[in-house]
Amino acid sequence: MAFPDVVTDAWHMVALASDIRPGAVRKVMLCNTPIALFRSASGLGALIDRCPHRNYPLSRGRVENGALTCPYHGWRFAMDGTCVEVPGCPAAALPQSKLAAQALRVIERHGAVFVTLNGSAPDEPDLPPDVGNPDLDHFWWQHGTWQGRAFDAIENVMDPFHTGHLHHGFIRRRDRRLPVKLVVSSHGDSIEMAIEQDAPDLGIMSRFLERDRQRSISRYYPPTIVQARWQGRAGLTLCVTAIFTPATDGSFTPFARFSTRKGLAPGWLKQAAIRLFLAPVVAQDRKALGLQHAVMTHFGHPQFAEGPGDILGNRLHRLWSGHRLSPGVDDGVMAEL
Repeated sequence: MAFPDVVTDAWHMVALASDIRPGAVRKVMLCNTPIALFRSASGLGALIDRCPHRNYPLSRGRVENGALTCPYHGWRFAMDGTCVEVPGCPAAALPQSKLAAQALRVIERHGAVFVTLNGSAPDEPDLPPDVGNPDLDHFWWQHGTWQGRAFDAIENVMDPFHTGHLHHGFIRRRDRRLPVKLVVSSHGDSIEMAIEQDAPDLGIMSRFLERDRQRSISRYYPPTIVQARWQGRAGLTLCVTAIFTPATDGSFTPFARFSTRKGLAPGWLKQAAIRLFLAPVVAQDRKALGLQHAVMTHFGHPQFAEGPGDILGNRLHRLWSGHRLSPGVDDGVMAEL
């Protein structure tokens, strides 16, 4: 699956802001493109990870006097890519049309670093509700780069039917299914699935972290964001904003922002509890997506059979590819999860 233009041209989260400390340089991958992130006293810079002189990786360099220095010959580049020094040569001999590194637009929001490969992308990344809500407690969780395709990870989190099997005992139980109603709503540029149920799931995570649940909603915001919201009688109990950044054709970097209502429990305690119960679930998803990708790679292409539980059909892929959906609400589907 080659990346559609709508994916390559979008804003993408590539790192946590806390990972790029002053003077730090970090290599990230985005849609098969290596990028050197660095932070100077003037702010954050993002350059294509290739020195224009002899193609040395700039991410191996260091920050000196506000510029990124290539370790090979010492050429120095400002955040906008301008070559500010060639050691041993006069500054007047620096024709920027030949010597400049390729700079990318980079922005920090809510503790996250976003980069776009397209100079004509919007001024800001378009983020779902509550990502920066000051009335909620928030924390980011990042687990490195995974094997698999970003699109398959999106499909995975939008699919409730795998949770009773792959995550048996943690989220749901395959031997004690609960009756639910599934309602799919198309919004033109996004799609959501609501799960209406009378009781929390029977997995250990739900029993410890939820007192009640009436509804959960997972909504796909193309190209790479899924936001899941759990609601009880008192309103929002948990909001998880998952971002699946495509690194290469066969890998992606997932980021998750957890948001909860402020209350009696301190933020650090809620964070510790969520990390404790979700860690095995994350490990199971990581293994499953890697194995799925290995099978598809072995056979040379994916081959999917659509079953009765695949009520989203091909709509996720249509949105991923840049198409719009006809707005509307599907008839509710009764199922057991």
